[in-house]
Amino acid sequence: MEKTLHIVGGGMAGSEAAWQAAKMGVEVVIHEMRPKVGTFAHQTGDLAEMVCSNSFRSDDDEQNAVGLLHWEMRAADGLIMEMADQHRLPAGGALAVDREPFAQSVTARLRAHPNIRVEPGEITTLPQDGQWIFATGPLTSEKLGQAIAAETGTERLAFFDAIAPIVYFDSIDMSKAWMQSRYDKGETEEERTAYLNCPMTRDQYEAFIDALLAADKTEFHEGETATYFDGCLPIEVMAERGRETLRHGPMKPVGLTNSHAPTEKPYAVVQLRRDNALGTLYNIVGFQTKMKYGAQTSVFKMIPGLENASFARLGGIHRNTFLNSPTLLDAQMRLRSQPNIRFAGQITGVEGYVESAAMGLLTGRMAAAEILGQTLPEVPQDSAMGALIHHITGGAEAKTFQPMNVNFGLFRPVKGLKGGRRGRKDRYKAYTDRAKAAWASWLEQTKLDAVPAV
Repeated sequence: MEKTLHIVGGGMAGSEAAWQAAKMGVEVVIHEMRPKVGTFAHQTGDLAEMVCSNSFRSDDDEQNAVGLLHWEMRAADGLIMEMADQHRLPAGGALAVDREPFAQSVTARLRAHPNIRVEPGEITTLPQDGQWIFATGPLTSEKLGQAIAAETGTERLAFFDAIAPIVYFDSIDMSKAWMQSRYDKGETEEERTAYLNCPMTRDQYEAFIDALLAADKTEFHEGETATYFDGCLPIEVMAERGRETLRHGPMKPVGLTNSHAPTEKPYAVVQLRRDNALGTLYNIVGFQTKMKYGAQTSVFKMIPGLENASFARLGGIHRNTFLNSPTLLDAQMRLRSQPNIRFAGQITGVEGYVESAAMGLLTGRMAAAEILGQTLPEVPQDSAMGALIHHITGGAEAKTFQPMNVNFGLFRPVKGLKGGRRGRKDRYKAYTDRAKAAWASWLEQTKLDAVPAV
């Protein structure tokens, strides 16, 4: 077997994957097309360049899932977190960094490692031989995107992606909402109650349409044209075509009976569909949006039953390239049709710097172990890493798969804890305690010094 690991893309995921594999004694080549081939977002040729925010979000490892992911990456000697801590800026409870020194330091550490070399240039094909990790992110080059699409059967991999918001189930007011599939379709009770329904009167619907049309929207970069992915037309675009468009589309009230008021026919109904196997997350069906985040929160909380909703993810629109990972990748992040290739980072369907780096950490270790003739034990699902990788490689619904940040809705429930807002603090602490124990145990089983050097 080829003993060199090739990594395409030097962003957060590629940089972390290279670091982890090199520490295990594997020779690593990072193929980075920048600065020779640029993107509209990147400004330098540095590795791990931060192209949007300079924040890694909350650093609270007891009450926040991304903070827990920080903790796990630090425990695994993650380079991205080490450099983020070195270049930390005051930001309250968040981990914000001085972005240019951060990227420069990551680049210097990787280039200085004796097992790593960086080769400039664009990779445009999926090699048949050798061990490869593709961590090219949402701005994957056009030629490489075409090669990936040809292999995976995806008709179109790069597009303007409008995504719908996701709500925590335990924040929905079920005294107003009810569970029912349209026309009670389904052979089992679970199928007949697959959707969560929020009814609207005519006045509520009209007020909602007014707010939707008036809300602040995301603007595109100069020269970009909004070509939407099939089935992802933003709701405000639909509303602009006529005030009744949504009521005859995703908000149609037909085939539904409000169990709280059976004799009252809703004027419109907003439906939510379970977004994960645990039933802790629900996405708002057909509510793809390009509204800005602040506007989304206020507009969507006008929906009866969602007045106090907590969002695991708000909607958004951006150019994106990602795989339908639940159907294409195995538990080792390998492409099922070509297992010498792994994917890492945002192209796998995770969202955010930290999540991307975390998937790079895991994929780098998995690839290095395979090169060394070993197989790492399964990543524990109760850890933040495990919850995230389980979601993208099989836990998510493939038909509606969209990029996701880490959040506690991906975690298996802890038995014996009360739900709702009152129990949230204890529940999150229980999640993090359980995750830390599981992750520490996994790291103990996979100590770097237990893997023979090349």
